[in-house]
Amino acid sequence: MSILKIARMGHPILAAVAEPVQDPTSHAIKALANDMIETLYDTAGNGLAATQVHVPQRVIIFFQTNEEWSFDRLDEPPARRFRPPADNRLSVPLTLLVNPEYEPVGDDTVEGYEGCLSIPGLAGKVRRYRTIRYRGITPDGQLVERTAEGAHAQVVQHECDHLDGILYPERMTDLKDLTFMTELKLRQGEA
Repeated sequence: MSILKIARMGHPILAAVAEPVQDPTSHAIKALANDMIETLYDTAGNGLAATQVHVPQRVIIFFQTNEEWSFDRLDEPPARRFRPPADNRLSVPLTLLVNPEYEPVGDDTVEGYEGCLSIPGLAGKVRRYRTIRYRGITPDGQLVERTAEGAHAQVVQHECDHLDGILYPERMTDLKDLTFMTELKLRQGEA
């Protein structure tokens, strides 16, 4: 397994639409899956798209904890590897999907701050569907179909946007809501 380099905003791969994977169970996809897992573990993120690691294919990985997402982790030096918490703290287990797609369940939306490994140090307020239904294939060939809401729905929509060449600032309605994570953390501490 290898830790892959993460593309940063401005790199052309992040603006491109990813190609569908013809064989989700291929050796190449399994190798990519392992590398994406290792790369995610090396970051402070909870989701990653293949395009972020310079692979123009429709593959995403994510997990979600039972706890509120915290910007504190982003202050840790990269040398301190982050591992997802124990299973009893996960509301959504580590999930890797090939050719994922989602659809909204209703018209309800919610705004929340998002960060992105491709835009380090910044966070922006983005409006997303509150509840979605998503599906995809695992590298083992299993179909995954779930209904998600809240932060779970947010991370899936964020990662799927990467596959369509969209970064979260493009979803923002007011760039005044783009901030450094350290400033956001200070504001949250004052509340």
